[in-house]
Amino acid sequence: MKRLSVLVISLAVSVGIILTLLSQPQLTATGKANVEWLASETSDTDNSFSRVYGPTQMVFPRDLGSHDGYQTEWWYYTGNVATASGRPFGFQLTIFRRALTPPTATITTEQSSNWRSNQVYFAHFTISDVEKQSFYPAERFSRGAAGLAGAQGSPYRIWLEDWSATELAPGQVQLVAKTEDVALNLMLQATLPPILQGDRGYSVKGPELGNASTYYSIVQQQTQGTITVGDEIFAVTGLTWKDHEYSTSSLSPGTIGWDWFSLQFDQGTSLMLYLLRREDGSITSDSRGTFISADGTVQPLDSQDWQLQVLDTWKSPTSQGEYPCQWHLSIPKLGLTLQGKPLIANQELNLSTVYWEGAVNFQGYQAETPVQAKGYVEMTGYAQRLDKIL
Repeated sequence: MKRLSVLVISLAVSVGIILTLLSQPQLTATGKANVEWLASETSDTDNSFSRVYGPTQMVFPRDLGSHDGYQTEWWYYTGNVATASGRPFGFQLTIFRRALTPPTATITTEQSSNWRSNQVYFAHFTISDVEKQSFYPAERFSRGAAGLAGAQGSPYRIWLEDWSATELAPGQVQLVAKTEDVALNLMLQATLPPILQGDRGYSVKGPELGNASTYYSIVQQQTQGTITVGDEIFAVTGLTWKDHEYSTSSLSPGTIGWDWFSLQFDQGTSLMLYLLRREDGSITSDSRGTFISADGTVQPLDSQDWQLQVLDTWKSPTSQGEYPCQWHLSIPKLGLTLQGKPLIANQELNLSTVYWEGAVNFQGYQAETPVQAKGYVEMTGYAQRLDKIL
C-alpha cells in the first residue's frame, strides 16, 4: 500500500544533488531546492500518466523492473536477521522512482543529454541494532540518468549509486548498502513466487477512479550475509520481505495516513495488513490484507476481518508525533490472535519526510497453536497529516 508520502512531501535538498533535470526546481533564497516540485505537475483529471483501473496481466521477470508510464514506484526490502548467538537486527532498503513529467513529454535534440532525465530516484536505508537499541537511518537522491540510478527487470537490478538489489541467479538477489556508520551485504533466496496483492495485483486505495496501485510481494526470502555496525561485522541469517508497487494515485480527502504491517511467521506463513486511517483513528473500508500460507496460497482480508487494538503509544522527542507501540490483533476467520511491539521504540525516520518504520515482534496463537512472527510496521500521518499533501 504504502510510501506515497516519501515521494511528494516537501523537503530541502542541496541543488548539487539533482543538478540538470528535464524540469528545473525553483531555487529559494537559501540556495536550496524545495522538492515540492516532485509533486505531480498534472491534475487528477489529467490522463498523461497511466493509472491502475483494474487487474492487469503481470509477467515476470519483466514486471520486476520499472514502469515509467506511472508516476510513482518503489521497491521495498525489509528484513529481520540475527547472529548465530541470537543478536537481532532489522533492516530496510527502499528505492523510489518519481516521474517529473509524463513519458509523452518531448525532448528536443538541443535538450538531449545523457545527464538529462525526467525520473528522480531516491532511497532510504536503515539498520536497527536491537541489542544496543540504536537506529541508523540514511537517505540518497539521484537522477535516473548516466547510470547513476535505475531499474530493470531482466536481469533484475535496481540501484542508486552503490546501493542496490541485484539478481545473481534466478530467485537469488544480493542487497548492498553502506554509510559511514553501518552497512549490509545480504543474499536473498526466494522460496515462493511473487504474491499478487488485492485482486490479482489490483490494490485499491480509495473510491476515486484510478486511485489504486499494482502491488506484489515476495515473502519468506531466506537471507544470509553480513551486517556492519561501526567496526564490527556480524554474520547473520533470517528472512526478508519485498514489496513492489507502481501507481499514479493519491490519498482520498480525510485519510491522514496509514499503518502497514508485514509479518513472517516461524511456520512459514505471512501476513500483510494496511490500514488507511482517518483523523478520528477509524480506518476506511478500502483497508485490506492478505494471509499467505506456507505453500503460497493466498487468503484476502478486508477491513471487517480483523480487530486491531492499540495498547500503548510512544511520543517522538524530535517530531512530537505520537505513534502506537504495542498492539493486540485478532483475525477470527484465521483463528489468529497476536500481541506485538517494536524491537526498538525509536525507529522514526527524520529525513526528507518524517515517518516511523521499524522491526517488530509478534506472538500469540493460531487455532490454539503458539505462533511467533517477526516483521516490519510502517506508520505515517502521525507527525504530519498527509491528506493535505498527497
